[in-house]
Amino acid sequence: MLRIVSGSNRCQPASGRERFPERGLHLIDIENLAGGARPSREQIRGVQGSYACRLAFGALDQVVVASSPLTLLSAALGWPHARYRVRSGRDGADLELLDVLQYEKVAARFTRVVIGSGDGAFARAAASLAAAGVQVIVVSRRDSLSARLKIAASQVIYLDTAQSVTVAA
Repeated sequence: MLRIVSGSNRCQPASGRERFPERGLHLIDIENLAGGARPSREQIRGVQGSYACRLAFGALDQVVVASSPLTLLSAALGWPHARYRVRSGRDGADLELLDVLQYEKVAARFTRVVIGSGDGAFARAAASLAAAGVQVIVVSRRDSLSARLKIAASQVIYLDTAQSVTVAA
């Protein structure tokens, strides 16, 4: 959408969220959701199936799957049609997803962010997104959800049970 500035022939882009339709960003730490350092393609497909049964994907939603280099091939084959981020190290996938949150103007581009991880490293970013008016949903296994991340989310969905929890604001 372009706006004409009165008294001028110059066009300016509309500011803020007006430029973008409502859509979601799904940030997936696949090793965290699968519960292991090197999940197989079949395990990743199972995680994707459980995830898709619990969340609706919009036509314009974006999925980012992060993993270690050792898991990349399984991730790409097990969760196709996503954007893949790869980094070595103990928290490599977390750091890749945090880079997306920090450098890609997520709050201006997305109305909903789903964090597929239970790691507390995402708590500060989740709280910041919520303060900016973005709906933050956390998808995690029950035994790996950080208390700080649970508090920062507006909703928590557990992959290993049929139950989800809505956090009171």
